[in-house]
Amino acid sequence: MNTHVTNVHKELILDETVKFHMDRTDARDGESFVPGTTEIWPSGAVLDERDRTALVEAALEMRIAAGPSSRRFESRFARKLGHRKAHLTNSGSSANLLAMTAFTSHLLEERRLRAGDEVITVAAGFPTTVNPIIQNGLLPVFVDIELGTYNTTAARVAEAIGPRTRAIMIAHALGNPFEVAEIARLAADHDLFLIEDNCDAVGSTYDGQLTGTFGDVATVSFYPAHHLTMGEGGCVLTSNLALARIVESLRDWGRDCWCEPGETNKCLKRFNYQMGTLPEGYDHKYIFSHVGYNLKATDIQAALGLTQLDKLDAFCAARRANWRRLRDGLEGTPHLLLPRATERSDPSWFGFALTVDPDAPFTRAGLVDFLEARKIGTRRLFAGNLTRHPAYIDQPHRVVGDLTNSDIVTEQTFWIGVYPALTEEMLDYVVSSVHEFVGSHT
Repeated sequence: MNTHVTNVHKELILDETVKFHMDRTDARDGESFVPGTTEIWPSGAVLDERDRTALVEAALEMRIAAGPSSRRFESRFARKLGHRKAHLTNSGSSANLLAMTAFTSHLLEERRLRAGDEVITVAAGFPTTVNPIIQNGLLPVFVDIELGTYNTTAARVAEAIGPRTRAIMIAHALGNPFEVAEIARLAADHDLFLIEDNCDAVGSTYDGQLTGTFGDVATVSFYPAHHLTMGEGGCVLTSNLALARIVESLRDWGRDCWCEPGETNKCLKRFNYQMGTLPEGYDHKYIFSHVGYNLKATDIQAALGLTQLDKLDAFCAARRANWRRLRDGLEGTPHLLLPRATERSDPSWFGFALTVDPDAPFTRAGLVDFLEARKIGTRRLFAGNLTRHPAYIDQPHRVVGDLTNSDIVTEQTFWIGVYPALTEEMLDYVVSSVHEFVGSHT
């Protein structure tokens, strides 16, 4: 193979990729914002020419499985978020499944979670925070949230701790941190595991410390709606090396070997192991210590993640600025509860939640219909009260306290976007549209 010619061809293709991207971008930039016609999405990926080129380059190299880009991203992302280890997965949902399942591992001996053990979580959220609890034969214990922050409190979690409670798994709602330092102390005092679902909150801080660094493990999603995207993808992060090893095994079919694809004898003992009732010297690459999955990501995804990671700080700053512009513009609007940051936190916001007062002279549905008709995208606060969904009604669970606020969210709450592609003109149109609707009904 003529390497020089191949490299020349590759550079030509990558140069043309940049030109293609710029042509597409110039065409879009030439389209001015038209109120009521141009879509204002609640979320979306922000992609530039480096992102497109990274995808094309990885495809040209035919890096179709996990490889060097995956390992490089895991290393950089772990450092960025203050952890020793990060393991890429094919989705944030898979990351949550791996995180929860890791605590059922026999390697944790007496601390392992067993069927029937309880895990405290919130009723108002996204199913993938709760599903891994059920999928592992554990019992979800649901607590309510606060309106405005849309998070639960340490007091509610403390009230829910019972004799079979073994873990806590909670998401930071719409990027807004829950009282994670206090809940981490509760977990430590009661010998509970803490899993932070950080999928909506990358870059958020509580007491000046990054969310996702308070618990035993944290999870992240790279779906296009999130702070960084790989198209699909997720990550499990931890500084506990024993847990990291369990997560890796569970992600990689449950195998005991830690060699990367393409490696054959990293430990220099590949044919010297005896485990289970296998014969002495059985190939370590085919010894399985967990009932696992194949939940790996690909190098093409990781290549995009690497270029996205370079923009994370700018993305977080844009989200904060956009949220603040909406908050300032809607301040004082009657009959609407505006969102607020949890005390001592600095959220890297995922969305801007609005709750319509149940006694308002208009309905949530009416306001949503008005905004949607103006091409202003809205979303519900995910599932609302999960215990009311057909998938969970017959699932064993426990509820502590009432779920009044979770029900209010189900009926009265929605959110609008703050993601970095939104312009000041778009945000101001959202604000003026809300004012127009409310003004016409009061």
